[in-house]
Amino acid sequence: MLGIAALALTTTVASSVTPANATMRIAEDRGGQIGHYLQAFAMLRSSGENVVIDGNCLSACTLVLGLIPKSRVCATSRARFGFHAAWMPDIDGRPITSSMGTEALWNIYPAKVKRWINRHGGLSRKMIYMQGRDMQGIVADCGATTRRANNNPARSDRRYSSRPVRYTSASAASDRR
Repeated sequence: MLGIAALALTTTVASSVTPANATMRIAEDRGGQIGHYLQAFAMLRSSGENVVIDGNCLSACTLVLGLIPKSRVCATSRARFGFHAAWMPDIDGRPITSSMGTEALWNIYPAKVKRWINRHGGLSRKMIYMQGRDMQGIVADCGATTRRANNNPARSDRRYSSRPVRYTSASAASDRR
């Protein structure tokens, strides 16, 4: 499994694969610090790779919906996006809502995602999940596209799954396991 920090190295190592054939598969990503995802998805966007969401894409992982062109993202039947307000640890390590972080998330999401979030209670401490039919018009169904790609021997399929971030101090430093 790859962490966000290893995404840059993996992208470099996989550079011998042409972007049109490369696919990043995101599964069981619980999110983490927004800044890490902004960097990782900016690199992924410029790589030209396609993205398959194949499981949980929670918290900051949902930024993929606004940072990667819609034409390059699809979701399998197992895909599930989880949205909530951004947070950071207080001096005692307890989570507190970050209005600046939440605004950053909001500003990146496409209009259709924002409308869906608003219809389901908005961004709060409670996680809201988008899956199945709720994704129609927001993210393409991989369906036949994925099956056709699986028959292409030149295709690269990289799996991406980050581990949760553990906050170690009030400075919001993170330590990936």
